[in-house]
Amino acid sequence: MRIERVVLRRVNLPLVSPFRTSLGIEYDKPAVLVQVITKDSEGWGESVSGFDASYSSEYIESTLDVLQRHLLPPLLAAEQVTASTVAGLMGGVKGHRMAKAAVEMAVMDAELRSYGMSFATSMGAVTDRVASGVSVGIMDSVPELLDAVTGYLEQGYQRIKLKIEPGWDLAPVRAVRERFGDDLVLQVDANAAYTLGDARHLARLDAFDLLLIEQPLDEEDVRGHAELARQLVTPICLDESIVSARSAADAIALGACRIVNIKPGRVGGYLEARRIHDVCAANGIPVWCGGMLETGLGRAGNAALAALPNFTLPGDVSASDRYFATDITEPFVLRDGCLDVPSGPGLGVSPLPDVLAEVTTAVLEPAAG
Repeated sequence: MRIERVVLRRVNLPLVSPFRTSLGIEYDKPAVLVQVITKDSEGWGESVSGFDASYSSEYIESTLDVLQRHLLPPLLAAEQVTASTVAGLMGGVKGHRMAKAAVEMAVMDAELRSYGMSFATSMGAVTDRVASGVSVGIMDSVPELLDAVTGYLEQGYQRIKLKIEPGWDLAPVRAVRERFGDDLVLQVDANAAYTLGDARHLARLDAFDLLLIEQPLDEEDVRGHAELARQLVTPICLDESIVSARSAADAIALGACRIVNIKPGRVGGYLEARRIHDVCAANGIPVWCGGMLETGLGRAGNAALAALPNFTLPGDVSASDRYFATDITEPFVLRDGCLDVPSGPGLGVSPLPDVLAEVTTAVLEPAAG
C-alpha cells in the first residue's frame, strides 16, 4: 500500500468509575488514535500512552510529538508500506513502543481490510470467543471491594484480578477469598509497588491459592523477580518487564516468571506480541492478554490476539461497559463469561462518527518529511 494521509486524533473518554492502582487514580481514558488512509482502504490504531509518565516514559504529548516529527514522515514518504515493513521504517527511532504500536496497528488494519481478512485470522487465532477476566482497582474499604467483586461475578467474569499495594494486600485478598471461596479464580497485580525486601510479606499471599502475582517488583529488576520466585509458591507473572520477545526469553531463562502478561500496545504492536506468545509457548510458559483501558479499537485487536493457542488464562479483555458508558465503537458485550472475537475485515470494528466527534479534543495531520 501507499499511505496517502495520516490523521491523528486525541480523544478523552470518561470512565464509569475512578480506577485506582498503586500508581494513582484515573478518572478518564485519554488516547491517541491513528487513522491511516490509502487509495483503497483505511485503518485505525490506538496508542495506550497515558496522561503522564507515572506508568511509562511515554505519555500523550510525547506520543503526538514523536509521531509527527519522527515516525510518520518515513511512512508517508515510502512508496510501499505493509504491516511487516512498518518496524523497519520506524527503526531509526529508539523506544516509543506505544507510539509505534499505534502506527503498526493502523497499517495492519488497513492492509487486512484491503484483503478482506480479519486480525484474528492473520495472527493464527484458534477460537472465536475468549474468556474474560476483570481488573478491580484499589478501593476505600474492604466492604466496597466485596460489593464490586460481587457485581463482576454476577455479570459472569471468569477471573478476578485485585490491584494491590503495601497496606492494601493481605486483608482484601483474604476477604475476597473467604467471601467467594476456593473456586474463584483469583490473582493480584502489584504494578511494581514492592521490593525484594518485601519477600517475606509477599510470601503470606501463598495462603490464598492465587493464580499468580503480577509484577511485584520494579520493571527492570528481573534478577530480583528470579530471587523472589524462589521464595514464593505463588507463580510470578511479569508484565511491565516484558517489552519484547528477547526480554521474555531472558526472563524465562533466569526463572523470573512462570506466566507472562502480553500487552500489545506496550510491547510495540501485535506482531511483536505474537512473537512473545511464540517464545512463551516454546518454553511452556502460559500467557494472557492484559488491558490498558483501551477503547473498542484496542479491545478488538486484543480479543483477536487472545484467541491464539497459548493464551490459556482469562485476560483483562473486559466488556466495554466495564470502563465506558459509551465506547467509540459498537460495544463489546460479555456473554457467558466470554467476548466474541471480531471476524470482519481488519479489526472488524470502526469508530462511530458521532461518538468519535464528541470525544475528540484535537485533530492533527502530519506531512511527509
